[in-house]
Amino acid sequence: MQKQLKNLPKDQADKLMAAFEKDPQFFKDIAKQIQKKVKAGANQQNASMQVMMENREKLQELMK
Repeated sequence: MQKQLKNLPKDQADKLMAAFEKDPQFFKDIAKQIQKKVKAGANQQNASMQVMMENREKLQELMK
């Protein structure tokens, strides 16, 4: 995961890593949801944005 976060500022990357450590299963579920949308024909970026918006409340909670 740190490879994927290398382009983010350190403080943002640290927040994401902390959120992942709080609930790794949630992030695995998000990845599965994104893959499902991509297989259904959505492009990776749109699928990611849509899934993140659908789960934004939980994401915000984890990022605190």
